[in-house]
Amino acid sequence: MKKDLHPSNYRLVVFKDMSNDYAFLTRSCVETRETIKWEDGNEYPLYKLEISHTSHPYYTGKMKLVDTAGRIDKFRNRYAKKK
Repeated sequence: MKKDLHPSNYRLVVFKDMSNDYAFLTRSCVETRETIKWEDGNEYPLYKLEISHTSHPYYTGKMKLVDTAGRIDKFRNRYAKKK
């Protein structure tokens, strides 16, 4: 196995689904700028998710349109430049 292949900066991080305010705490090395106070009273880095297993149509069985941060507009702008 290669040496120094995996990141060494793992720490506890809160991931929060912004569509339904579901949050969970897990170990990760994702870079974040925000923090949040967790249920145990400690402050942890916060990573915001657009969708998680609690809001994804596959897991919930409900179809809903998710257009956070203008995803359609971003797509149109990206491909409009190529014309």
